[in-house]
Amino acid sequence: MPSDQSPDYKATLNLPQTDFPMRAGLPKREPEWLARWERLRVYDTLREQAEGRPSFVLHDGPPYANGNLHIGHALNKILKDMVVRSRQMMGFDSRYVPGWDCHGLPIEWKIEEKYRAKGRDKDAVPVIEFRQECREFAAHWVDVQREEFRRLGVTGNWDDPYLTMAYHAEAVIAGEFQKFLMNGTLYQGSKPVMWSPVEKTALAEAEVEYHDRPVDAVWVAFPVEKTGLSNDDLDREIAARRTFSAAQDYEYGAAEEKRDRSELPLEGSKVVIWTTTPWTLPSNRAIAYGPGIDYGLYEVTNTPEECWAKVGDRYLIADALAEEALGAMRLTPETWRRLRGVSADELSALTCAHPLRGAEGAGGEWDYDVPLLAGDHVTDDAGTGFVHTAPSHGDDDYMLGREHGLEITHNVEPDGTFRADLPFFGGEAIVRPNGKPGGANKAVMEKLIEVGALLARKRITISDAHSWRSKAPVIRLNRPQWFAAIDQTLDDGMDAHGDTIRARALTSIDELVEWVPRRGRNRLHSMVENRPDWNLSRQRAWGVPLTCFTRKGARPGDEGFLLRDQAVNAAVVAAFEAEGADAWYANGAKERFLGERADQYDQVMDILDVWFDSGSTHAFVLRDRPDGTPSGIADVYLEGTDQHRGWFQSSMLQGCGTIGRAPYRAVVTHGFTLDAKGMKMSKSIGNTIAPQEVVAQYGADILRLWVAQSDWTADHRIGPEILKGVADGYRRLRNTLRFVLGSLPDEVPAMPEDAPSLDRWVLGRLREVHEEVVAGYAAYDFARAWRTVFEFATVDLSSFYFDVRKDALYCDGPSSPRRRAAEHVLGAIHERLTAWLAPILAFTAEEAFLERHPGEDASIHLRDFPGTPEDWRDEALDRSMREARRVRRAVTGALELKRREKAIGSSLEAAPVVHVDGETAAILEGFDFADLCITSRIAVTAAPPPDDAFRTEEAPGVAVAFARAEGEKCERCWKVLPDVGTHRHPGVCARCDDALGG
Repeated sequence: MPSDQSPDYKATLNLPQTDFPMRAGLPKREPEWLARWERLRVYDTLREQAEGRPSFVLHDGPPYANGNLHIGHALNKILKDMVVRSRQMMGFDSRYVPGWDCHGLPIEWKIEEKYRAKGRDKDAVPVIEFRQECREFAAHWVDVQREEFRRLGVTGNWDDPYLTMAYHAEAVIAGEFQKFLMNGTLYQGSKPVMWSPVEKTALAEAEVEYHDRPVDAVWVAFPVEKTGLSNDDLDREIAARRTFSAAQDYEYGAAEEKRDRSELPLEGSKVVIWTTTPWTLPSNRAIAYGPGIDYGLYEVTNTPEECWAKVGDRYLIADALAEEALGAMRLTPETWRRLRGVSADELSALTCAHPLRGAEGAGGEWDYDVPLLAGDHVTDDAGTGFVHTAPSHGDDDYMLGREHGLEITHNVEPDGTFRADLPFFGGEAIVRPNGKPGGANKAVMEKLIEVGALLARKRITISDAHSWRSKAPVIRLNRPQWFAAIDQTLDDGMDAHGDTIRARALTSIDELVEWVPRRGRNRLHSMVENRPDWNLSRQRAWGVPLTCFTRKGARPGDEGFLLRDQAVNAAVVAAFEAEGADAWYANGAKERFLGERADQYDQVMDILDVWFDSGSTHAFVLRDRPDGTPSGIADVYLEGTDQHRGWFQSSMLQGCGTIGRAPYRAVVTHGFTLDAKGMKMSKSIGNTIAPQEVVAQYGADILRLWVAQSDWTADHRIGPEILKGVADGYRRLRNTLRFVLGSLPDEVPAMPEDAPSLDRWVLGRLREVHEEVVAGYAAYDFARAWRTVFEFATVDLSSFYFDVRKDALYCDGPSSPRRRAAEHVLGAIHERLTAWLAPILAFTAEEAFLERHPGEDASIHLRDFPGTPEDWRDEALDRSMREARRVRRAVTGALELKRREKAIGSSLEAAPVVHVDGETAAILEGFDFADLCITSRIAVTAAPPPDDAFRTEEAPGVAVAFARAEGEKCERCWKVLPDVGTHRHPGVCARCDDALGG
């Protein structure tokens, strides 16, 4: 029949048909699926279905309820959602109760900002009224953040989350604190803590961040007043010099001894200290030296102009730092000389005067001795080798002062100003209310210049502590605080893992907790191993108070200083359960709880560190809720790496003090999100990416996919180009799903007994991929799970299996075993792809699932990962297919070359001859190799190949000789075959003629 009269066979092909669109339209369509899940009560339905299953609980680290979500929030919650969804589909009852941290300084600070804008004094507002405003502020942001989290597709008990400001939570937090009160670990101490003068409260290490800032480094002279050396000491020193001289072949005689007896005394010399906190000098009580450091006595022989040092001055400085320190005084090596070395014994015998001793107008404030004390913390890396010691303003200083009984000063007020009656400096601020430096440093330096004690000063930049809320500098300040002693022996019957909080924590870290990644263990171990006692108190108003009472007139450490009464504790907890923690602040609260003893005790009004609140969540969430876990121990905590010093640690310490171990079995940590250039995100820089913006442009599934394919265990990047790449990968995956959905019949046929090797191989791959995907989810390795699915879908399926099977699916008749096998395999693929993708692409998996299962109550999220039979695996077939695909690559390479040469337009015009060894030829006989290579015919032979055969390094031992297919092109399937045109239907091959029927 002439070609212009040939029938149009296109309508007879079984081409893919589906309503699953190429363009996802996720931003518009995702809210529809969210509404559907809410209507179906998916989370609640899963709980009903999961009765009797093994429990798996991811305990939510509470975000702070004080603003819109940032990209770090999105990363964290999406990771948690992947854990919860995947564990549910692995056969667990995987429960997730989202929660919020509602107390503490960030919220209080926001209310104070509002007051300041109105010129209102916070302290003039009744405390319960102020706390109510904080509660309302937190409640507002809980609602905002809840909807933002839900928009990301995060599943959980959103209708009944936990809030640390809920009455029951406040009651339990108070009860958990009282356990520390009753077991003896609670004590009041006065030691330096991280203090924010702007916020007027102590801060936890987790509430502090470090930024570079310029400071004044000063070199200050402390005059030596007493050497303490006796004649015997002098004799020992001279004898040591004689021994040294003998070793150097130098005769030590009477003249040298006379000189040494005149020079050895150090009266009149000066110890030089170096500090970057001049404001701490009025609180100096000692000088520390390093017992293993070499020190020398240096004399000034000449001075340049504008130099505060004087000719004849003698300074004690560490030898390794002398040139640098003297250089800071503008002295060159020609203007000074080293007189001699100074031993540790000599230093230990020295007593200095404070630089301000005897200053006119000082009123005797600094008329005390300043001893030299050995300190292991002193180094000769920087400064002078002498460390000025103010026990009120430094940890090492405090410990050294405690060891030697040094006096604790109280020169600095909570607002960061010197006490009003401090001579010279009263009222000067270290940090002003706006966070800027005050005049304290300048005032101290000017007074030191006036008395001739300042030798040098220099402006340098250091990394210094700042409050991450106010961004203002933080100081070390001695304030009365409440602490939990982490090395106190506990007699509570829970010593299976140790008898102190620290011991229990270290045992938990080493033996009871799995760490993902493993380096998290090392980080937390070192922190806990070296950390000080836990500072529990904060001087604020919004939070759970330290529910304890102190006996009037008693001092910390006195017998009966703290009231330990279970009946009182129970009454407080009961009141909090009914009224919330506001009950502590109500008029008559002390009388209500203590009755006739009220006038004998003072009520503590500090609030608990907010980390104690969140550290207690295992009690009021895991232990107390019906959707918690009776053991009170979570299967996993998952947060950012900053929580090693935050929630992971506070939960660990709190749990070790109350249940004897860490309240979790595994800890998973993720890094921080950086911009596309690897820079930290900052609003001031303008490089932030809000999750709401990503969702509005691409949809939540693209954000979820970015999380899944990132190496989130380390710091990772996000930016427009990165998201574009994620979207491109998503489209490739979506095309795979679209082909599957378009090619599936309404009813999936059974697998024919004589199914081709290709289709049986795909089933084996499904088994292999299933194991790899589930293993990835089980190990919290979502990148591994995604990569496995994506590579299978795009490489094994789209680029190979679908490419080969299009011919059978489009052209074979309905009863063809090959077509029925392919349709059966497609059904198995759809069932598994949608399930494997569900934890990651929650919306897209649901869309693809509903295309096949459009029932009113259907959802992929109500299903488990489907069973994948072990007998699908055929290792011999898999090895054969690897070899067949290796040879296929050589064939496609040869045909691509001919296509570029215009010898053929399509691979179906070819009938190549493939030359392989005998073993490979036998393997290829098990396949329809022409089918695999998408050629009309193919010949496989073990005969030697012609010299001009195509070869490639990728397939050694394979040679391909090109030949054109003989016959005519079938107008239906386009294969070139000899029988085309010899059948009932014009212009078709036998296979197509049979498919067209009578």
